[in-house]
Amino acid sequence: MLKQLTLATALAFTAGAALAENVPIVGTIESKCSIYTVRQGVYGSPLPNELSTDPADGGVKPVIRYDVAQGGYYRAEIGWPNSFASSPSLNDAVNFTGAVTVSEVSDAAMSAYETAKVEYDNIVEFDLTVTGSTWFTIDSTANYGFDKSFPAGSYTAQVTAECIPN
Repeated sequence: MLKQLTLATALAFTAGAALAENVPIVGTIESKCSIYTVRQGVYGSPLPNELSTDPADGGVKPVIRYDVAQGGYYRAEIGWPNSFASSPSLNDAVNFTGAVTVSEVSDAAMSAYETAKVEYDNIVEFDLTVTGSTWFTIDSTANYGFDKSFPAGSYTAQVTAECIPN
């Protein structure tokens, strides 16, 4: 009798385990950081071997805006061009230089971004610690060879802008 009761209890637990189900829990995260092109850049050509976004050289500096809905969770990673996306055939080296600066802010506390930025290679990082909008202006200059003229044609380069979760 005791053996039958033990066997019945074991079978009951086994049958109950077979009825268990895995219930998924799903979720979606939407970024609280957005990037917008405010103004596209244009290269001017002050010298035959130079392209520049400086207005004094006939260029236009690109401007991008970062909107952060929750400060302290993202960093901006912005890179000035270090190659052409498209250009005529070039048979010599092109030297790219540039800079990224904070040009406008929606909150005065964001003015600290400029002094706290980190620069390496052609990349500049800013910790986006304050909720609001920040505008960044990018400078870009390309010099061709050693006193060589750029070939005639159309030149395109890209600024990279990413919002990286901390």
